Amino acid sequence: MPNIKSAIKRVKTSDKRRALNASQKSALRTAVKAADTALVGNEVEAAAEAFKVAAKKLDKAVTKGLIHKNAAARKKSRLAKKLNALTAQA
Repeated sequence: MPNIKSAIKRVKTSDKRRALNASQKSALRTAVKAADTALVGNEVEAAAEAFKVAAKKLDKAVTKGLIHKNAAARKKSRLAKKLNALTAQA
């Protein structure tokens, strides 16, 4: 445990940030997974809405520094590819 006042504060803020980042990253994974499962189904409108939510969360995660911008672009691209295939099929 640190003795210096500023070091104690850094530990507290680091713990807060880590908890917040973990919850945001978990929500991101949930949204991406929900979009992926919606894209497997046959409802185009539900899949499009789930994709929109996931894309928004991915973009937000990039601005917050949770994930790299290329990782977000890759995930969005793969989801969009599935959505386009589902739309063309319907």
